[in-house]
Amino acid sequence: NLYVIEDNAQSLGCEILFNGYKRKAGTIGHLGTTSFFPTKNLGGLGDGGAIFTHDDALSEKCRSIASHGQGIRYEFKQVGVNSRLDTLQAAILNIKLRYLEDSLQKRGHWACRYFELLHGIPQITLPHTAAHSSHTYNQFTLQWHGIDRDALKQHLNEAGIPTMVYYPKPLHLQPAFANLGYVEGDFPVSENACKNVISLPIHPTLQEEQVQYIAHAIQSFCAK
Repeated sequence: NLYVIEDNAQSLGCEILFNGYKRKAGTIGHLGTTSFFPTKNLGGLGDGGAIFTHDDALSEKCRSIASHGQGIRYEFKQVGVNSRLDTLQAAILNIKLRYLEDSLQKRGHWACRYFELLHGIPQITLPHTAAHSSHTYNQFTLQWHGIDRDALKQHLNEAGIPTMVYYPKPLHLQPAFANLGYVEGDFPVSENACKNVISLPIHPTLQEEQVQYIAHAIQSFCAK
């Protein structure tokens, strides 16, 4: 009796084996969502997103909410918001959509090169892709063991290599959820991930010499 809503913001274009069939991410639940923020795999020039569904009634309701709650023009069925994608964004995304598959293939290629160059370093856990599934590599995130993540970040920064720590604080420690009473230590796996992950540069326009340079900088740090 539960509705399933897929957060597909970083996985647009990837596939997963579901009930014996290959399915695109965002098409399995009652609703799938994605983001067109500029940093995403299919990014526009500003904020935007989309909702996917096979349910006509849900589709109609989502369209209504996104247009101030209107049904027919100037007749409001419910309280809504102004969440319509503007024409300029739609035009840009319509063109970029043609290149999405090529972009994902290039991201996958550079991810494979990272795997080849960083494999076997004991301080690193590389990203995992489930069997019979694909990965978009919107980020290439490593988890570190036995080293100071922030010292590594500084080392790479001094070498001219940008890195990011996405989501440095887990949900249960966010001020918005303080009323739930959780404290540090309640979810050690989440807390450990937030303290030890770092994301490397990955995008379709990377070059082989750049990937080798990044890998060498990591190897030299881990060898200290």
